[in-house]
Amino acid sequence: MTLSTESALVAITGASTGIGAATAREMAARGFHVLAGVRRQSDAEAIRGPNVEPLELDITNPEHIRALATRVREDSLGRPIRAVVNNAAVQANVPIEAFSIERWRDMFEVNLFGHVAVTQALLPLLIESGGRVINISSVGGKIAMATYGPYAATKFALEAVSDSLRREVARHGVQVVVIEPGAVRTEMLGRAVAGAKDSLSAMTAEQRRRYGALVHAVNAQAEASTKSGLPAEAAAAVIVKAVTVRKPRTRYTVGREAALLSMTRLLPDRLLDCMFAAALRPHLRKGFQFSSASTADR
Repeated sequence: MTLSTESALVAITGASTGIGAATAREMAARGFHVLAGVRRQSDAEAIRGPNVEPLELDITNPEHIRALATRVREDSLGRPIRAVVNNAAVQANVPIEAFSIERWRDMFEVNLFGHVAVTQALLPLLIESGGRVINISSVGGKIAMATYGPYAATKFALEAVSDSLRREVARHGVQVVVIEPGAVRTEMLGRAVAGAKDSLSAMTAEQRRRYGALVHAVNAQAEASTKSGLPAEAAAAVIVKAVTVRKPRTRYTVGREAALLSMTRLLPDRLLDCMFAAALRPHLRKGFQFSSASTADR
């Protein structure tokens, strides 16, 4: 059973492309009035349409978040907010040693602290309306594979925040749902692959010797999974379900891969290490080995 969408707001962060844009369009098609957070004016014009109202929204900018809360509050009597979809994210596949502490902080600002700030700003209104918080995590919020450490760390943290928030606000009528996509064909994954290649050139020679083969293999694996991944619309359909069903689950996976990887957490760590290493071997370039003798520029 689903809830009525008549005269209801949904706020979506990171709605310029990919899952966010697909969700905005699907929500609008269902009759919601969507406040679609975008970073650039060109993105605003691309997403604008019936029931889709683009808003400039950098979730690391307190003024933008206050403006979003003000916009929602203006409509709170005639058009209450049904949900906030915390979707904005950045990704980089870089070994922990080679990922500068400044980039670590930047990633947490977007993938965690920005979502907390948006949620804090809208939570009083969500409590008034009995709305929902939908946090877009990842299979990386359950499993941290090699070079995914920084991204996975932010998603593990988002999962923890979601669990705690769910237990805090349930008595106030607000439901908190986590969405865990696997491989989805989005621009973000493509940017992560490109960023990893750039990061190789920024590494020291010693770091390239240590991690060059690994980074190339992970990039090749990510590119292959992108080609075979689900369309963004598949993730959007799951998000819409989480917003509209009367009794949503606390977590939804998107795609068979995500469901299977989530189940691997029950296996011993050493076995998982071997499984993930074996999965990377077909993607190694000729001449590379996972050893200290490997270099990135052979």
